[in-house]
Amino acid sequence: MSSQRLDIVALFAGSGHHAYGERVTQLSHALQCAALAYRDRADDEVLIATLLHDVGHLVEDHPEIELPDRHHGGAGAALIRPFVPPRVAWLVEHHVVAKRYLCSVDPRYVEQLSPVSRRSYAAQGARLDLEEQLALETQPWFADAVRLRRWDDAGKLPDAIYPPLIEYRPLLERYFGPQSWGAGRLDGRRP
Repeated sequence: MSSQRLDIVALFAGSGHHAYGERVTQLSHALQCAALAYRDRADDEVLIATLLHDVGHLVEDHPEIELPDRHHGGAGAALIRPFVPPRVAWLVEHHVVAKRYLCSVDPRYVEQLSPVSRRSYAAQGARLDLEEQLALETQPWFADAVRLRRWDDAGKLPDAIYPPLIEYRPLLERYFGPQSWGAGRLDGRRP
C-alpha cells in the first residue's frame, strides 16, 4: 500500500453528480450501495470496495465503453490498488464479472437487471462458460463479489435514504490519506 494520497472525495465532488444512465448519480449510487453493505454488516474491506466499486466511471475518458477485457471495474481497481489491501481491489475489479456469473447461473437474474445493466452485461462479454464459472467460484473472495454485485443492483433508487460521504471519512482516510472534504456537495439523503 502506498504512502501517497488519492483524493477520492475530489473525484466524487468532480464527477459524482453525473448520472450514468441509471436514475441516480454516481455519488448517490455509491452511497446507496455502501449503506446496504453496512446494513448487512460487511467488514471494512468489503464496505470500502462497495463504496468505490464504480470509481472507474469517475476516471475513465470514455466511461460508456465497456468490453470484456476493458471495463470500469478494471479501471477502478487499477486506480485504488496501490492504496488498499488486495481483496478490496479484487472486489472492485470483479464486481463486473460477478454480474456475468449471476446471469450465467440464473437466467431470471438477467430479467431483473436495469436496462443500463443489461446493455453493459452484453458489452462486457455476457454469459460465462462453465470453465469461467468454476474458475470464479474457486476464488477466495468470490462470495463477497456476489454480495457486492447484489448491492450494486439494489442501489439505484432515486428516492433512497442513505448517509452522506462524510460518514465514511475514517475509512477513506485510513486507505487514501487526507481528503478534500470541502470540495463540493457530498451529502446523503436522510429521513
